[in-house]
Parts: sequence; C-alpha cells; structure tokens
Amino acid sequence: MTGTGTLNPVQVAPTAEAEMERNEIIEALAGRGLRGDRYFRGRGTFSDGGGGREGEHEERGRDLTLIEGEAVDAIAREADVRLEPGAHRRNLTTRGVALDHLVGERFRVGEVLCRGDRLCEPCSHLAALTVEQALPALVHRGGLRVDIVESGTIRVGDSVKGV
Repeated sequence: MTGTGTLNPVQVAPTAEAEMERNEIIEALAGRGLRGDRYFRGRGTFSDGGGGREGEHEERGRDLTLIEGEAVDAIAREADVRLEPGAHRRNLTTRGVALDHLVGERFRVGEVLCRGDRLCEPCSHLAALTVEQALPALVHRGGLRVDIVESGTIRVGDSVKGV
C-alpha cells in the first residue's frame, strides 16, 4: 500500500436493515467487528446464524466494511446515484486510499490492525434498500471486506495506512 488515507465517517447499524448511525469513536474487536454493529451481534442480513457465540463469524471478511468516498462521489457524478451517508451500508468511508489494492494486505485504521479479505461488491439487497441503479453504479467500487486482526479504537479522522 502506498500513501495514507483518512477516515470519515464511522457508521454502524444495530440490526439488519436499520438506518446506519454515525459514531465519532467506536471499539473494534478482533474476530468480532465493531461493537454495536449488526454483524457484531450476529443480526445482519447476511449473518449465518450458525452455532458460534453471538457475533462470531464463520465466513471471514465480515468484521468491518470500507468504501472509498471518491467512489460515492463518482457514482453521483457519473450515474446520478446519490447515496446519503450510510446508505451504502459500509462501516467506514475513506478518502485518499485505493481499497482494491488492500485485498490480502495488512493495514491500520488508526490503532486497529486489519487485513483486507475480499472486495465488497454490491448486491440486490443494497439496491432494494437504496435505488436499483446503485447496483450497477457500484460494481467494482463497492468497497472492501476486512478482518480485524488486533483490537483497538477507531475514530473519525484516523489514518488508513499500510504496515
């Protein structure tokens, strides 16, 4: 990873399909996610409901999701799809960092050590919660699914940088 990006905003939803709530500071727990988020609680739309303890994920890349603020700007400009903050359903919005390049890489969001697991392509569920045009507009720029490797605190304004 080259360069350093920044983070703004930080958002979670307490349950599936609930409106995303902005946080200035949030606790990120390795293997669990963001405290207060639907996936931390095992209550997300794509939570497996399997036999682990509450919030424990079988499939990786569900601890945290990121999207580039530049991608949100681009779909507004190019496809006239305007998503309000949080409508994209990603936890963190970054600026100045190419998230696609972080697949398989370790990086820090503030003090939290993360590993990019896979791209977060848009799905029909996102289109159903927003507008149908969001799906094609976000293909290949829907963000990144991340595992939290070392717990810590994430704050609005934190840097996003390689280790």
